[in-house]
Amino acid sequence: MIETLKKAKIVVLISGSGSNLQALINACETGHLNAHIALVISNRPQARGLARAERAGIKTQVIDHQDFIKRADFDKELARSIADYSPTLVVLAGFMRILSADFVDQFASRLLNVHPSLLPKYPGLNTHQRALDAGDNEAGATVHFVTTELDGGPAIVQAAVPIETHDRVEDIASRVLVVEHKIVPLAAHWFIEGRLNLRAGAAELDGTPLPIQGYVFRSSKTTSHHNSQIPSSV
Repeated sequence: MIETLKKAKIVVLISGSGSNLQALINACETGHLNAHIALVISNRPQARGLARAERAGIKTQVIDHQDFIKRADFDKELARSIADYSPTLVVLAGFMRILSADFVDQFASRLLNVHPSLLPKYPGLNTHQRALDAGDNEAGATVHFVTTELDGGPAIVQAAVPIETHDRVEDIASRVLVVEHKIVPLAAHWFIEGRLNLRAGAAELDGTPLPIQGYVFRSSKTTSHHNSQIPSSV
């Protein structure tokens, strides 16, 4: 377990607006997360999340994947930049790249991702449209450990939101983001406190293996955006 007075070091990878990055920034600033974000890396130079990081005084770096002919070369450069900071935890917060096995192996057991579906349903892209097409009555998000299987690592925490009659993809996406902003800092909090581990290919919380869907987080507030803070620990 990390010493109470010593803040853990997080590196966050983004590709877009960085709203989950902001949730982590908020949690660090309020003390709900005993950590600081040492670096934010984006593979897209125009990612709006870079401005969020800069406003918070966090160092940023752009590693544009389009500058690399080979995927492996991009991954090597990304890995080098992360390793320079020796992070406690690496969080993929809307990072839209498939990472190589070599990269995943280098940061194994300290690499988390948030995926906008109730895994194991709908790995990959277009998750909300797939939920609509299937006639599902709920959607959601899952934070999971990253492994070499696309969106197939052990689930840590999952939150569902209802799919209402006449919902569009945009309606579902907005609702899901609200719970993402809760469960991403929560999973990071568990990891930094030493409560969350990846052992023998399974996610464990407080020494107990989690079920296939992870811990099921429930919140009464899933329909509007707000500054997220870590909910009560379980």
